[in-house]
Amino acid sequence: MDGLAISVAVAAVMFVSGALGLNLHRCVPARHLTKESHDVIRLGTGMLSVLASLVLGLLITAAKTSFDSTSAAVRAYAADLTLLDDVLRDYGDGALAARQQVSDYTARLLSDVWANRYGHPYMVENRAAGDILEHTFQAVRALTPANHQQQVLADNAMSLAVSLLRQRWLLIAHADTSVQPLVIGILVFWLAAIFVSFGINAPRHATMHVVFLILAVGIGSALFLILELNSPFDGPMRISSQPIQMALSHMLPPGR
Repeated sequence: MDGLAISVAVAAVMFVSGALGLNLHRCVPARHLTKESHDVIRLGTGMLSVLASLVLGLLITAAKTSFDSTSAAVRAYAADLTLLDDVLRDYGDGALAARQQVSDYTARLLSDVWANRYGHPYMVENRAAGDILEHTFQAVRALTPANHQQQVLADNAMSLAVSLLRQRWLLIAHADTSVQPLVIGILVFWLAAIFVSFGINAPRHATMHVVFLILAVGIGSALFLILELNSPFDGPMRISSQPIQMALSHMLPPGR
């Protein structure tokens, strides 16, 4: 289930909870809804509201930090791809095959991760694309420098190739969700309880239903923001492909 569906479902739960609170007076005996009871409900609601606000704020902060970190990692990845191509270009014709592998991998990465608007939730290409990067590493390792300058360039290219392999797996590992479903479930339970208490203490007229609808949409949109930031390669807020596109534009045409 995607972030939009979950956020809509949560907004519906919030609205139903508020409406339930508004209608509790019909089935709860009057002696259970005294002024003292309302005071206790307000105190409990205040405590839950503080807890829910803290957790919601922490989730948004954690998701935004993770999103920004992954975005920076993608830019660094694109920069290393470009730098590897530049080093191999300086090496000369002996590195032409390796340069072609770099170009083919970059094009495949762009296609696999960003070609479809709602494609992969992770920065995970198919196995064939991973094999292209492995072949690039092998091609760099097979370089036979003819002089000191080429030896230096070959060493730099090897360092970059190893770095790219490492960064690829780090990006795949970091793409896993950092927001646990259990935390979301507990937060939704707290918020639903808060909305029920709001309904118990609210006057009974149509305006309250409108207010609860607006509040429910607000809660749903906050959860949507968390879930989207927590899926950096999926959905409408996915990380931009521009760094990879710029890297590819400086390389050999793919598949040549």
